[in-house]
Amino acid sequence: QVQLVESGGGLVQPGGSLRLFCAASGSIFRIYDMGWYRQAPGKERELVATITSGGNTNYADSVKGRFTISRDNAKNTVYLQMNSLKLEDTAVYYCNAQIRSRIGLRDGNYWGQGTQVTVSS
Repeated sequence: QVQLVESGGGLVQPGGSLRLFCAASGSIFRIYDMGWYRQAPGKERELVATITSGGNTNYADSVKGRFTISRDNAKNTVYLQMNSLKLEDTAVYYCNAQIRSRIGLRDGNYWGQGTQVTVSS
């Protein structure tokens, strides 16, 4: 039983910043890749950024240079620092993690509940 809990979303003005948090908990054996995705109304969920257990990162072109993904393996937490926010960044942001559960050592792709980020003047 694994759970991802996100926090840090909110309302910000264009050009502002937010820092998202996602903590994994439960029967975790090992966490592999983690990432952030987002979904705007009427659009498909899209990749924002990923980070491997070794710290290698990947970003969508639309956020490169503005967003930074990081993780604290000791805390089973992944972060997304969002700077220079734009109106088009408005979306529900979802945490994602590839996790091997202690229960049967099953691998799974887990999602958080989502946190709303609204960029508005």
